[in-house]
Amino acid sequence: MGEFPRTLVGGVSLPRMIVGTNWILGYSHQSTAKTNFIKSFQTRERVAELLAVFLEAGVDAIMSPISPMLRDAIRDAEDRAGRKMISILTPDFNLTLGGPPEQEPERVLDRCRELGGVFCMPHQCVTDALTDRRARVIRDLDRYTKMIRDRRMIPGLSTHMPEVIPYADAMNADVATYIQIYNAAGFLMQVEVDWVMRIIAEAKKPVMTIKPFAAGRLIVPVGLAFVWSTIREQDMVTVGTTTPDEAKEVIAVSLDLLSRRQPSVELQKTRSKQSLEPARSRA
Repeated sequence: MGEFPRTLVGGVSLPRMIVGTNWILGYSHQSTAKTNFIKSFQTRERVAELLAVFLEAGVDAIMSPISPMLRDAIRDAEDRAGRKMISILTPDFNLTLGGPPEQEPERVLDRCRELGGVFCMPHQCVTDALTDRRARVIRDLDRYTKMIRDRRMIPGLSTHMPEVIPYADAMNADVATYIQIYNAAGFLMQVEVDWVMRIIAEAKKPVMTIKPFAAGRLIVPVGLAFVWSTIREQDMVTVGTTTPDEAKEVIAVSLDLLSRRQPSVELQKTRSKQSLEPARSRA
């Protein structure tokens, strides 16, 4: 298996696949039971084993909120694989006076820098709250991008709103990239999938797409086939997995699809599919 294809974002070489962390930290978008399972299953040791699979394949970038457990697991995986992981942090912070002192923007962004953040992309709950559809602007954005630059990180924006990308482009915002939901099911997308497809295609900066499997509602070959075939060569796909075997699968399927080969995935066998199996010789 060769090195995973790469792109350039803000002067930094990134793999076109990014490790997602919802299925590590416990954001299932399915049920409380599923979320509790993820949280109870994942340990520092298991996460390190999972991340090492990605690192060994050249997928050396991870997108996450601030998480001390994850930071420790990343260090363990780096030691195991002999390779550093590029950190893409998506922090949230106070936007109005009177919030928790530890959530003041300066303190949160200082923490991002301490954790080794290379990219700092305010989370959707920040970005979308600042977006003014009437004025077609993202308010106070320059203030936050300057704070990120002052801490020697590269700013970007994480959003669920399709308007954010064209608004930021029109403002010539000081951002290097965008995070945007994009999947064939339209899960959590605010407009039709073809609208977001066009927005990504016309974006002035590379786009990091997220939720390609619609939080487990699409199987791996279907979710990845759609996204890889409809984004540009500079764009990326963020993929969440729970186990090392899942990581190996998404890497292998992606490499097949990017090489325009039919994915060679092992099909799931059940009794109901016995009639599809090749006829066995009868002795």
